[in-house]
Amino acid sequence: MKMRKLVICLHVSADGFVAGPNGEMDWIHVDDEIFDYAGYLTDEADTALYGRITYEMMDSYWPTAADQPGASKHDIQHSTWYNSVNKVVLSKMLKGNLEKTRFVNENINEEIKKLKEKDGKNILMFGSPTAVHSLMEFNLIDEYWMFVNPVILGEGKKMFDSVREKINLTLVEAKSFAAGVVGLHYKKA
Repeated sequence: MKMRKLVICLHVSADGFVAGPNGEMDWIHVDDEIFDYAGYLTDEADTALYGRITYEMMDSYWPTAADQPGASKHDIQHSTWYNSVNKVVLSKMLKGNLEKTRFVNENINEEIKKLKEKDGKNILMFGSPTAVHSLMEFNLIDEYWMFVNPVILGEGKKMFDSVREKINLTLVEAKSFAAGVVGLHYKKA
């Protein structure tokens, strides 16, 4: 049986931070070029995985983004994808289940392994650095898509804060964007 891949997609500063000291993300650059490039990720995924904070942010915008006046091509595409996929949220606070959304409160390692064993496309995680740290701790991530932004934050939430053992990666692709962002796509070696 072929295992589904767990793919993460994060913006990171040039000095390795995924958020500012108070969770700021105003330094992240996104534009149509980056959205079009990253669209491949959603095409290849039928499950979205989030931490609580990112889920709450995403769920407050994406369900109706396509219906808003002046919705962009990306808003329409991502909203359609968001509304069609199953969502799994890693959270100690949110409990129960909703239609197309399941909350995982404990046994993250076992729950994600079970999810990877189910038939389907990739499992895709946008952002969610705290949850990503948990997944790295259990060595569950198969591919890393990192968008390195041309900014040095000096402090904040580190990308690889919880890594205690070496993880060997193989570079699949590196792409420079007009805005100065560099996309790095790695798979676990």
